[in-house]
Amino acid sequence: MKGSSKLAPYLFIGPSVILLAVFSVVPILLALVISFTDMDLSGLIDYGNIQFIGLENYSNVLADPAFHKAVLNTLFYVVIGVPLVLLFSLAVAILIHMGESRLFSAFRVVYYLPSVTNVVAVAVVWSYLYNPTLGLFNYLLSEWNLGTVPWLTEPTTAKISLILLAVWRGIGLNMIIFIAAIKGIPKSYYEAAQLDGANAWQQIWYITLPQLRFAIFFVSITTMIGWLQFFEEPFVMTDGGPLDGTISAALFIYNNGFKFSKFGYAAAGSFVLFFAIIAITLIQFRLQNKTES
Repeated sequence: MKGSSKLAPYLFIGPSVILLAVFSVVPILLALVISFTDMDLSGLIDYGNIQFIGLENYSNVLADPAFHKAVLNTLFYVVIGVPLVLLFSLAVAILIHMGESRLFSAFRVVYYLPSVTNVVAVAVVWSYLYNPTLGLFNYLLSEWNLGTVPWLTEPTTAKISLILLAVWRGIGLNMIIFIAAIKGIPKSYYEAAQLDGANAWQQIWYITLPQLRFAIFFVSITTMIGWLQFFEEPFVMTDGGPLDGTISAALFIYNNGFKFSKFGYAAAGSFVLFFAIIAITLIQFRLQNKTES
């Protein structure tokens, strides 16, 4: 009986560990091996055509001007997009939590729907909204005599346009996380603050936000990782254009792997991105630990 009780936890976690190994660990290890080779379509046909080239793929990726541009575009997305998602999702969560009408429950659903809507369908719809001649946005601007905007035809404007779409999609999920965290704050804190004469803004600033520091840290980590892998929006809406102005690091890896069939080169690029994500995450954890100490 004692032996079976010790074995029981491993039986429960066994299927999850097997699935994780088969669909995550093994593919990652295979990609790591491929990144040290010159594997392409000929290598898929005959493994004898694959040659080990060491760190050549990594050195070529790090020296590639197209990869440099993709990294700069990705940093642009992260620096602008992540704070906007955090700010808007937190503001919406606080406002919905403060609302006493049932209408605010409906708003919760409305804000959450974009997060569960298929990204390709959303991107196609927004492509029509951004259309320079027939799009709704430019039509409204022209009606108000404000001129038109080259939403997806000018590099910087196109990046901002993709960020607006991604922020709109990313608010809902983070809003749910913040609402759950806000509901976990003891009501006695707010009651004591009200007795001391604190207004709504003071309660938010001195009670809600400090109590949400762990939720904010978690959301910032997950949002940062997601934006470093920014892919679907530029892939569907601009294909990295115009003039590679919207290509992200993930899209650069995809193009080299599936368009140009340079699998070893793409694998090396993916691990460069992988290590960058790990480094940034560790830095965030270090900064969080310093603020707590």
